[in-house]
Amino acid sequence: MRKAQQYVPTLRLVRILAFLAGWLVLSHGSLADVAMSGSFLANADCPAFQSFRKGTNPGGVKIEVGHSYPLIAKNAANATHYRIRIEGAAPPERWVSLSCGSVTENTNIGAQGSEAASDIASEKQTQFVLSLGWEPGFCESHNNKSECVSEASDRFDANHFILHGLWPQPRRREYCNVGQDLIDEDKRGDWQALPSVNLSTETREHLAVVMPGTRSLLDRHEWIRHGTCYGSDAETYFRHALSLVDAVNSSPIQTLFADNVGREISISAIKDAFNSGFGPGAGDRVRLACKRDGSRLLITEITIGLGARPDGNTPPADLIRASSPTDPGCPGGIVDPVGYQ
Repeated sequence: MRKAQQYVPTLRLVRILAFLAGWLVLSHGSLADVAMSGSFLANADCPAFQSFRKGTNPGGVKIEVGHSYPLIAKNAANATHYRIRIEGAAPPERWVSLSCGSVTENTNIGAQGSEAASDIASEKQTQFVLSLGWEPGFCESHNNKSECVSEASDRFDANHFILHGLWPQPRRREYCNVGQDLIDEDKRGDWQALPSVNLSTETREHLAVVMPGTRSLLDRHEWIRHGTCYGSDAETYFRHALSLVDAVNSSPIQTLFADNVGREISISAIKDAFNSGFGPGAGDRVRLACKRDGSRLLITEITIGLGARPDGNTPPADLIRASSPTDPGCPGGIVDPVGYQ
């Protein structure tokens, strides 16, 4: 009798443990998940699941074509899904299908290297991200945009970086003190319904050159979504952003791109150019975004981490080196020339 009493609780415990193991598998993927380091480059707008087996996707999050995301793990050695990190999503760790993109695995960092990188990252924090576009690459898939229709080989954005945005971090820090009606209009892409941005004539004229997307009212979108969290007025926000873009366009990185229009360049060459222009380690704060265009992989954007809020006086090199290292993103791509290829 005593043996039977001991057996029943043991059987129940086994069943409980089996249930918990099954729940973990269904909720978070497989117990055989394989840790990875690298990036996932999206080639399709696909859902990003909290649990791909259950199909749960809090917030209806999707990855965006041409964007690269830090890679965390795969669901098995012969993977069907990859776990990535999407800043601003809740929760940020999501599963995406292998068919939605391509993987670049970082195989150069051993255990000691990973620990060292983690130590560096823990000491510094990225407070802002400067996003710069390569307009010809962007326009290959946005030929209906006003700035792309008017694109010309003698225009500034044919061989210079252009301003996409200056984004307070983390990415969920957006729409500060903005009414829900404006948020809804912005998310619908109805930027014409957004209020015009209050800028001086000088700043507006400068912005029209460096941010050709103003023709599509990109300035209104960037101010409502990101600039309202900058802690200043629109004039200061855009002046600081323009100063940073000017610094990049006066550096070896612009020369690298302008000298290689129509050719492919690697992330290592881009990092070297940033290190040359902004000091050792600056290249580790840069991520590259690419987009597939037929058989070509085009560079569309670079994002640069900043460790503090720009104040108009601190050198960009200091702001960049004060941020935490980031995943490099796309391994390289073609510097697209003006015109549809």
